[in-house]
Amino acid sequence: MLNAAQFAHAAQVLAAIIEGPTPADRQMDRHFRANPRLGARDRGAIAEVVYACLRRFGLPRHLVGAAGPAGAWLAVHLLREGLSARALEQLRYRGGEALTAPGLAARLRALDQATLPRPVRLDLPDWLLARLDAQLGADDAEALAAALQRPAPLDLRINPLRSDRETVRARLADEGQVLEPTPYSPLGLRRADRAPLFQTAAFRDGLFEVQDEGSQLLGLLVEARRRETVVDYCAGAGGKALQLAAQMANTGAVYALDVAAHRLERIRPRLRRAGVDNVQPIAITGADDPRVGRLRGKADRVLVDAPCSGTGTLRRNPDIKWRPLDLDALTAGQRAILEAAAALVRPGGRLVYATCSLLREENEDVVETFLAAHPRFHLASVSDILARRQVVLPATGDFLRLWPHRHGTDGFFAAVMESAA
Repeated sequence: MLNAAQFAHAAQVLAAIIEGPTPADRQMDRHFRANPRLGARDRGAIAEVVYACLRRFGLPRHLVGAAGPAGAWLAVHLLREGLSARALEQLRYRGGEALTAPGLAARLRALDQATLPRPVRLDLPDWLLARLDAQLGADDAEALAAALQRPAPLDLRINPLRSDRETVRARLADEGQVLEPTPYSPLGLRRADRAPLFQTAAFRDGLFEVQDEGSQLLGLLVEARRRETVVDYCAGAGGKALQLAAQMANTGAVYALDVAAHRLERIRPRLRRAGVDNVQPIAITGADDPRVGRLRGKADRVLVDAPCSGTGTLRRNPDIKWRPLDLDALTAGQRAILEAAAALVRPGGRLVYATCSLLREENEDVVETFLAAHPRFHLASVSDILARRQVVLPATGDFLRLWPHRHGTDGFFAAVMESAA
């Protein structure tokens, strides 16, 4: 149970996350830097409570009628005390001021959770639940909502340039870290709870990277080969670029492109630790950057892990669901990125479009619009590719669709398109 100081810090962090545009992890780091007297145990307890509250913020927001500081303090209170109106009457926030939303204690006493609006009960915003209902049906959408309220496991991708899965698993077990093979990816290991794996000798020796199993499957769809030219078009911090480099046995060239130079910088120590020297991180200004132009029509494989709503990662980033989303602007950007990336693919090459979104508008709709305008590309069989990579994934059609409630991964989408020779 949180002590009074931890309670106050958790509520302050939660309020800052809910009220501002900064992602939860960055806002929490900012708060901890501003409060250096908080020890590791305090920070861990606060972070655990904040993320739990973000997963279950629907009820506090419903009760208070807004998502401001009072809602944040109520969320932490409900997590600590349960649905106790008596405890609520004693709650104070912001220097002793009472939590005085009109009739709040009475509403809490009279609360019947079975009669709550469905979005509140499922802890999803109206707009997202409506789309999931349309895509999956009401029952499956509710199963997905339940899965999104649970913390994600910790998945690792072993580095085949350094070792194999069973050897890495044994090394970690020797260090007191017990992990199990992931059910789909032949490269993955999983632990249900968080663990200090970055402190292990196995990590320092470059034997693994943290990467969700679903993300590993996206990398396998590229099927990068030795001595090829491969482009990771939205590389971010480089996790998939590292995976592609290992597929290529550290030969050829992987161009890791991104407009965010600060994110690309994070790949350099990872490259050294993994023993990879065929990845070239390149910070670009956009699709018209001359360094992008020099790759036009030359890439054997192009991976586009497009910026997206991130709705597939709600187990890890539950703050996303409480933020406004301009879906039209987002999908317009995705179509433009896919268009630019496709120009880099040589005749006979492969283009993989992927997101960590649950929404059809960002996934199938973007790909189908692209294919209608680019007849030189056609869909390749995801099932065939996965079978070649020793992945048995049931019910795979033209697209790869991964769901937290069905596969235990984050939510992912991928389409594999090949160019006419």
